Amino acid sequence: MSLSQKNLSFEFFPVRTPEGRAKQIHIRQQLRALSPSFFSCTSGAGGSTREGTLQMVRDILAEQTPVAPHLPCIGMTEEEIKILLDEYYALGVRRLVALRGDIPSGVGYGMQGFRYANELVEFVRQEYNDKFQIIVAAYPEYHPQAQSAADDVKNFVRKVKAGADFAITQYFFNTDAYFRFVDDVRAQGVDIPIIPGIMPIESFNKLARFSDLCGAEIPRWLRLKLHSYADDTASIKALALDVVGEMCERLLDGGASGLHFYTMNNAELTTTLCNRLEKH
Repeated sequence: MSLSQKNLSFEFFPVRTPEGRAKQIHIRQQLRALSPSFFSCTSGAGGSTREGTLQMVRDILAEQTPVAPHLPCIGMTEEEIKILLDEYYALGVRRLVALRGDIPSGVGYGMQGFRYANELVEFVRQEYNDKFQIIVAAYPEYHPQAQSAADDVKNFVRKVKAGADFAITQYFFNTDAYFRFVDDVRAQGVDIPIIPGIMPIESFNKLARFSDLCGAEIPRWLRLKLHSYADDTASIKALALDVVGEMCERLLDGGASGLHFYTMNNAELTTTLCNRLEKH
């Protein structure tokens, strides 16, 4: 199947400077040539990047592209969430990525508001019916704070039953983990699309640091191979494109209905990967 027949989406994070915003607009222009279903934009826990996220939402909508802002519920009250959702809807937002979010530094579980993403999904459905398409997160290698694999599957099923329309996974490099996760949740009655999250590899050090934080596993052979290249960026890029490209092919051939790219605010690697896949 042609890549153009699959759902593509691309994620960005807010920037702090006018120069960064201008660069981001240019990057999105490049990626728009790939006909994405939407762009998503991250938001810090407790609304810590609210203004930057709102500005990005306005920019993307002005570019005539659908947008799905992240909505982390930890650290926000129901009233704060409702005010933000009303603002999003008035702007033209019709998709949301509903998340628990990271717990802000120095704040425990005694805070007011929602504690889990399924509570947020249920709230949005109750308050807004079908005004928003709700996207939730999935963890093929299981959430790093999950008590067990079985508990993580139950938590995901709970989010879906609360009213999610589809899911996007944390990035991974093990396709078997993705297909196993899909089989496990399908056995629990989940039938929504589960879109694989894809991380193009730009730098081994950045990837290792980020993966250690979010619990994504880098296969030992890949970690050692990338580490052996040290500062040889050309070799890292060539290997990374081959590895991630082949993984994307297996995912699409295996039935994944789309791909979600964590662009890290960069167009080059994502564009190269998608162009390769189009020829697959």
